[in-house]
Amino acid sequence: MTAQAPAPPTPGSLRRIVAASLIGTTIEWYDFFLYGSAAALVFNKLFFPGSDPLVGTLLSFLTYAIGFAARPVGALVFGHFGDRLGRKKLLVISLLMMGGATFCIGLLPTHATVGTAAPVLLTVLRLVQGFALGGEWGGAVLLVSEHGDAKRRGFWASWPQTGAPAGQLLATGVLSALTALLSDSAFLAWGWRIPFLLSGLLVMVGLWVRLSVDESPVFKAALAKAAARTSEDPVERLPLVAVFRDHWRDVLVAMGARMAENISYYVITAFVLVYATTHAGLGKQTALNAVLIGSAVHFAVIPAWGALSDRIGRKPVYLLGAAGVGLWAFPFFMLIDRESFGSLVLAITVGLIFHGAMYAPQAAFFSEMFSTRMRYSGASIGAQFASVAAGAPAPLIATALLKDYGTSTPISLYVVLAAVVTLVAVALAKETRGRDLTAVEPERERAAEPASAATAATAPH
Repeated sequence: MTAQAPAPPTPGSLRRIVAASLIGTTIEWYDFFLYGSAAALVFNKLFFPGSDPLVGTLLSFLTYAIGFAARPVGALVFGHFGDRLGRKKLLVISLLMMGGATFCIGLLPTHATVGTAAPVLLTVLRLVQGFALGGEWGGAVLLVSEHGDAKRRGFWASWPQTGAPAGQLLATGVLSALTALLSDSAFLAWGWRIPFLLSGLLVMVGLWVRLSVDESPVFKAALAKAAARTSEDPVERLPLVAVFRDHWRDVLVAMGARMAENISYYVITAFVLVYATTHAGLGKQTALNAVLIGSAVHFAVIPAWGALSDRIGRKPVYLLGAAGVGLWAFPFFMLIDRESFGSLVLAITVGLIFHGAMYAPQAAFFSEMFSTRMRYSGASIGAQFASVAAGAPAPLIATALLKDYGTSTPISLYVVLAAVVTLVAVALAKETRGRDLTAVEPERERAAEPASAATAATAPH
């Protein structure tokens, strides 16, 4: 007994799916990036006072990194239940968790009010944010990937990826507007809370949109197939167990592919606020505006890179992006050291364009690696486990290197090393463009296919 093949979506339904995923990921990344920007600009003063400015920033970024530590746990939990219960249900839960934690950060008392309890509460809420985001990414990109067709999957699946620059754009834009309208004292006293409290309204909008879409047809077909299994069929393994047994090479490829993408992004968008304001002598408003412009360009180029990956393959586009961020690492800081707004915008924008070449095909690339009943787990584990080694410590490492050496050279070398790791990982991966998601098999079954074909060819008829 076989499950019925999923019907292709209509253009209208696919656009609704893309819109729901994009709005949801934009809100989740807004919440996550808002914390990163606040960590660089105000949390060192409000929650870690009395320290050297760079030491306070290091402590602030430490709580920022803790959010990444929770992301693999979120990937494991959301991936397991997403592969068991469906993508849509888990995406609703992740949105509520992220929005609730961000809203509560806006209500937190500071160190001046409750002492050491303030950074502890901040850390707990950051853990909740990380846990929710660990489950968000995989579900959002799979919901689109599993609705679309193979010919344009790179383009359509890249739209949830634009949620990252859109969230960055929204978070930075709100902070930039507030810093322009309020005095430094007013912003530190109460203005910084406004963007966090705004998350409550955004979550209600995102929830309304996300509840209006259907479950992935590919997942529903796989679920029906699983329900039709008989007692004589092999027992279906837990998604987590199946991923590490059947797709461990794909998990390693995904982790390696994320090194340059994750590290470069947080250096370009989070650490740059520290470097520009404390080392290059540029103003806080100037740095925020530069990130704002770069994020707008980033948002625009991601679908273009995704479409290109549909034409020439995921690997060539990804390799171009990894090589680009590696080569741009030294010019990036040289431009910032010129201490002009135009040079800062150019440095950030070019860096984000190269980053987009990795980030755009990533959604389709990772989705096409894993079979349906373990795809949420596999894609999430590969992506989020890498974030602990890549994105989490990136601002911390960059800030520590700047403090110890007083120059950007070791930071550039750090980015170059990450680019080399990604180039090797992606070069060793198989091209996935055009794969039928309903036909992706576990690695051990794919490896057995040639042998089975050879046996069939030589068998007597």
